[in-house]
Amino acid sequence: MRATQKVGALVVDTKTDKIGYVMGHAGLYVQLRPPGGGREWDAAPDAIRQATDTEVLRARVTEMNRAARLR
Repeated sequence: MRATQKVGALVVDTKTDKIGYVMGHAGLYVQLRPPGGGREWDAAPDAIRQATDTEVLRARVTEMNRAARLR
């Protein structure tokens, strides 16, 4: 993947095996944030891939569970 990944795309950082939303680009890195919120991290553009359908579903469930706990 290159740094052209769109903001809002759900991707996997293959170096850390973490899933996250693309929040932006800073220098040579892609900034990612975990589903449901949390601390952003930087990933190398060549170390991210598009999330699979299963990973997208898992992320959505994580977000819904977090939202339910905050009510």
